[in-house]
Amino acid sequence: MLEKLGLAKTHRELKKMMSEVVGDTSKETISYNDFLNMMLGKKNAILKLILMFEGMGKEQDNKDVAPPSRKTFADLP
Repeated sequence: MLEKLGLAKTHRELKKMMSEVVGDTSKETISYNDFLNMMLGKKNAILKLILMFEGMGKEQDNKDVAPPSRKTFADLP
């Protein structure tokens, strides 16, 4: 993917980038948030907005959607 962006890196350079973000050189993988942090670098304001909107979408998906309760004439004012 980095090659397609014009940022070809060696295996060693990738390991160094990952260790700067994660802080652990023994890990073979990084989380999605760490990946975004690594790719955006100093553009953290954009990262925070992206994560905020993604979080909002997840919260809306988890809401229980039920039909409204039935009303009777006794419920009317």
